[in-house]
Amino acid sequence: MCRIAGAPRTLLPLLAALLQASVEASGETALCKTGFPEDVYSAVLPQDVHEGQPLLNVNFSNCNGKRKVQYESSEPADFKVDEDGMVYAVRSFPLSSEHAKFLVYAQDKETQEKWQVAVKLSLKPTLTEESTEEIHEIEEIVFPRQSTKHSGSLQRQKRDWVIPPINLPENSRGPFPQELVRIRSDRDKNLSLRYSVTGPGADQPPTGIFIINPISGQLSVTKPLDRELIARFHLRAHAVDINGNQVENPIDIVINVIDMNDNRPEFLHQVWNGTVPEGSKPGTYVMTVTAIDADDPNALNGMLRYRILSQAPSTPSPNMFTINNETGDIITVAAGLDREKVQQYTLIIQATDMEGNPTYGLSNTATAVITVTDVNDNPPEFTAMTFYGEVPENRVDVIVANLTVTDKDQPHTPAWNAVYRISGGDPTGRFAIQTDPNSNDGLVTVVKPIDFETNRMFVLTVAAENQVPLAKGIQHPPQSTATVSVTVIDVNENPYFAPNPKVIRQEEGLHAGTMLTTFTAQDPDRYMQQNIRYTKLSDPANWLKIDPVNGQITTIAVLDRESPNVKNNVYNATFLASDNGIPPMSGTGTLQIYLLDINDNAPQVLPQEAETCETPDPNSINITALDYDIDPNAGPFAFDLPLSPVTIKRNWTITRLNGDFAQLNLKIKFLEAGIYEVPIIITDSGNPPKSNISILRVKVCQCDSNGDCTDVDRIVGAGLGTGAIIAILLCIIILLILVLMFVVWMKRRDKERQAKQLLIDPEDDVRDNILKYDEEGGGEEDQDYDLSQLQQPDTVEPDAIKPVGIRRLDERPIHAEPQYPVRSAAPHPGDIGDFINEGLKAADNDPTAPPYDSLLVFDYEGSGSTAGSLSSLNSSSSGGEQDYDYLNDWGPRFKKLADMYGGGDD
Repeated sequence: MCRIAGAPRTLLPLLAALLQASVEASGETALCKTGFPEDVYSAVLPQDVHEGQPLLNVNFSNCNGKRKVQYESSEPADFKVDEDGMVYAVRSFPLSSEHAKFLVYAQDKETQEKWQVAVKLSLKPTLTEESTEEIHEIEEIVFPRQSTKHSGSLQRQKRDWVIPPINLPENSRGPFPQELVRIRSDRDKNLSLRYSVTGPGADQPPTGIFIINPISGQLSVTKPLDRELIARFHLRAHAVDINGNQVENPIDIVINVIDMNDNRPEFLHQVWNGTVPEGSKPGTYVMTVTAIDADDPNALNGMLRYRILSQAPSTPSPNMFTINNETGDIITVAAGLDREKVQQYTLIIQATDMEGNPTYGLSNTATAVITVTDVNDNPPEFTAMTFYGEVPENRVDVIVANLTVTDKDQPHTPAWNAVYRISGGDPTGRFAIQTDPNSNDGLVTVVKPIDFETNRMFVLTVAAENQVPLAKGIQHPPQSTATVSVTVIDVNENPYFAPNPKVIRQEEGLHAGTMLTTFTAQDPDRYMQQNIRYTKLSDPANWLKIDPVNGQITTIAVLDRESPNVKNNVYNATFLASDNGIPPMSGTGTLQIYLLDINDNAPQVLPQEAETCETPDPNSINITALDYDIDPNAGPFAFDLPLSPVTIKRNWTITRLNGDFAQLNLKIKFLEAGIYEVPIIITDSGNPPKSNISILRVKVCQCDSNGDCTDVDRIVGAGLGTGAIIAILLCIIILLILVLMFVVWMKRRDKERQAKQLLIDPEDDVRDNILKYDEEGGGEEDQDYDLSQLQQPDTVEPDAIKPVGIRRLDERPIHAEPQYPVRSAAPHPGDIGDFINEGLKAADNDPTAPPYDSLLVFDYEGSGSTAGSLSSLNSSSSGGEQDYDYLNDWGPRFKKLADMYGGGDD
């Protein structure tokens, strides 16, 4: 039978104590750093190292978990490193000093970043007598024997025993690999066996945690364990021969990771929020805080206890709350919670493992914020016992008074919001109180008009209470009361007519000046001495007038029921009553006159035009009467034909059908086609009756067998209607307007054409414009005009005055100064002469012209004038040959020139 040797059980408590001390000393876990966490990895091995034997595990810290690392050994002929960091022997060799140390490299496949660590192998020391005895005490796990055949029969074996689990503390410091147990089989005496283990932690992820010496069966752990990651490992041990044949059934090995107190309690929230109503009794539940510990909850390492470290503020008691040390429930332990004094408490809660042991347990803290919620423990209180206000009479929706209250409860909550009501002094409900949602004030408002003459003052009793009732046990009264004194201000009110409207009944046809009634208004202001005056506001037919002082209404025209201003026999007139108050006020009243009908309208025939055939058959004319009066002054009607002219009764006959209709027929057998006016006497049923001779225009025409006219065109041609005559007149007026407009346009065009004839064509531009200047300036030299162009167009040589090309208007002529031609003896002024003659006539008839022969003085005439001097007129070589007698015909302005040049040789 094979046994498993392990570490002495007496070492476990010592290792646990050392590990706990290490955890407490280390405090918080260091930040993760990529690379090998150790500078040197050590392993204690036996002298004989076999091929494929796992030696140790080099733990590479891959923080982000995304790096792909490849391992290499500095002695690849002796050692190799697997992907999980497990170092194996490549060959069998005796461990010596030359194999005692080598390097392991780790290289990132993507970034080519490289790390290295040293591995130190030490030879297991030679066993002493004491250690040999200790090893002999190590347990050995023996594979159960298999059933064997004996004398041809199967021999039964005892039932397999249950192998107890192996307990291994977490966070062990090594050295690694650390031997756990030794597995062996009874058949290793006869066979060369190889041992192996499978399962999570061996050949399944996480791989390489447990290794086994295939020759000796020594099971070892290669690195520290963490119970919070894996609390138990289930491995299976196998034994095979050198050919791989199974020689023993696999056995199960359970390795329990013993918990160490290496985790502090952690609260689920760092800040916990809770509420408690003010005035709560002791024992009232507030909230629950919860912390968790990653250590074993069934061991002392994971058993938590809670306590309150501090309370702020500490009023009214430093111990207002307590906490259940196991569940974390916070409850009140003292009375006196008052939101109006302390609105919030802050508690520091501590959770400690090891059942709250302050010496060995690890602790952590959190904050509990407890808000004291408001309850209605304070009723609203009025700030004054009496409030005052005033309101003008007849005003509504006016704020009369502002009621203010104080409430110590939390603002804008049902326990703070005030509700106001009027408990007395307003039996007719003329006031209402609304609550301002922002200020909580009560706004006393008028909802019904108040009459000063009826009530001059109101004294209201008001009460204020909260939206929710007071909390139980509160000694204050639930409401507060106050008095509101409201004074009514008298204002000038509108006069009013009574009754309004006023209805009277009168017969139509009343003559002008008839007094109908008195329509007066009343002034509601009994305490004001005011006068009322009356005016007419609306009188559509202008039939009435009203006395401005006493309100008597008199007719100024005849009342006519048939007027279009009368609707349903009623005539409406509106009057205005105004007082002399400050400010003056007015009111309106309506007078309705119900007009009684009299027989003042004679009936008329209807329709007024009809048509019939030349023969009595087959047509007849049905007529009725139109009477603007009403019963009994209208129908039934009597219809008759007059005695004259005699042709009426000879040609026509009329028959009464009923009280409203009659029938007109031809009395003779044939009547020539045409238009006939037939007088008809119609009498109504009034008292006395009223008659009227009404003309019926009858068109007699030729008819077909159906009684329809066939010569309508001929009959129509016999006379033109009013519409046709109006249309013809309109056409004639339009044509006359068009002709008149055309004549005016032609005259204006002739005037424009005559005016244009005074101007010279552009080719003969002689600059004959008259320029008016306020200052004479430098004379003709400043103007720089070619004065030679003022000669008669037909006497000037074109080549002499029109040089080749285009000359600028402000350019001085470059050709020689022209000589003025000799005028002919006969007056021939040409176009310029006509223009001058018209100007002379206008100047002679102008009364505002200056005196004749006025002397004009010029300061500076300029130099080098191209026009020459006036003396040249006398000294010209050709001047003696020209006749200037025509200057006498140009008026008095040219008299001087005529005397100088037109007087012959003298």
